Amino acid sequence: MIMTKEVMVTISGLQMAGGEGDSIEMVHIGEYYKRNGTHYVLFDELFEGMSLPVKNVIKIKNRCMEVQKKGPVTATMVFEEGKSRSSTYVIPYGSFLIETYTTSVRIQEEEDRLEAIGAYKLDINGSHSADCDIRVIVQSKEAFRL
Repeated sequence: MIMTKEVMVTISGLQMAGGEGDSIEMVHIGEYYKRNGTHYVLFDELFEGMSLPVKNVIKIKNRCMEVQKKGPVTATMVFEEGKSRSSTYVIPYGSFLIETYTTSVRIQEEEDRLEAIGAYKLDINGSHSADCDIRVIVQSKEAFRL
């Protein structure tokens, strides 16, 4: 993959709970590099009411995607096909236990674009919350398209 260090990162998600769907999409300017077969995507995220940014690192390799958040929000979410992972999601108002059971992870590499899609079941504090999809698209700024 030939991609510039500075990239556009599009993250979209869909949660299905009780027959209702809720989707979100965010676009950030970030950094990209690849080392030892693993793709790394770094970007800062600002939340309303928080003075400090949340630093995000996304690692993508084979059939696995890992999202790490550090700062006012702290979490590590691992989406590895066929596996269940637990972590604590910490926000300024408290924390909760999340568990993800990932049913699939697909990764598509092109010359100036990387796309990773994960499907998973989300449990919060031991109760099933939603069936979710996460989609991460990393593109060189020159090739960015909505």
